[in-house]
Amino acid sequence: MWNYSEKVKDHFFHPRNAKVVEQANAIGDVGSLSCGDALRLMLRVDPETEIIEEAGFQTFGCGSAIASSSALTELIIGRTLTEAAQLTNKQIADYLDGLPPEKMHCSVMGQEALRAAIAQFRGEAPEADHEEGALICKCFGVDEGHIRRAVIENGLSTLEDVINYTKAGGGCTSCHEKIERTLGQILSAQPASSPAAAGPAPVAQPRDENWLAVEEVIAGLRPHIQADGGDMRLLSVSEKQVTVSLSGSCSGCMMTDMTLAWLQQKLIERLGRFMHVVADPATVSTSEVE
Repeated sequence: MWNYSEKVKDHFFHPRNAKVVEQANAIGDVGSLSCGDALRLMLRVDPETEIIEEAGFQTFGCGSAIASSSALTELIIGRTLTEAAQLTNKQIADYLDGLPPEKMHCSVMGQEALRAAIAQFRGEAPEADHEEGALICKCFGVDEGHIRRAVIENGLSTLEDVINYTKAGGGCTSCHEKIERTLGQILSAQPASSPAAAGPAPVAQPRDENWLAVEEVIAGLRPHIQADGGDMRLLSVSEKQVTVSLSGSCSGCMMTDMTLAWLQQKLIERLGRFMHVVADPATVSTSEVE
């Protein structure tokens, strides 16, 4: 059973702005009832200032979906559309004091609904209309653009990450190969398109069975680390040592040693031998912890 924060429970049992906005001039629809999750976000926006004066939502889904939608409206009322467009799904999850990794797709759904509403208000065409080749997951109607945004904005690196953040592949599994291929293309393109990405680039090292085993263990821990605002990436693997990079709140955090020890214990359990885990000094800041 998932462990929900008190704020998630509060926004589920007492959702804010769960209503129809009668004079809405910006509406964003995502998901569908057949998929199990659907959200309609309604905004009343001042045409001159583009300030969101009122927001409401109708959600069909789990408690996390309702809580995420409620939090979204609280975060955007009073903001301009330009300011609201900068809102990330991570900020929605952080506002709720975190979501279980398996429920992060609910915060992404809110972010996607906001994008759709802003696009409608401005008369912009949807980024993708599920043209042939664009739709990745038919079960949940997730297209390549949706996956690309989730991967880049949240630092996703595994199939499991994509399922947790988008629900793509969480149904019949027939699209898993397509998701992994799309994920590989996105990750391979990131260094060239994002030279300022946080953390040093991974060391060019053959991805043998040893590397893949370590990478899989890290992938299992990353959603929990990301939920606290940090991130961890694998840099190198030798017979007895693993080096990782730390970013976000993990850089300079007083709990860094515990995080590394956590990974070290998981690797010992998985590999059946001692592995020393260290952080790249360049990613460990000695500055004041926020």
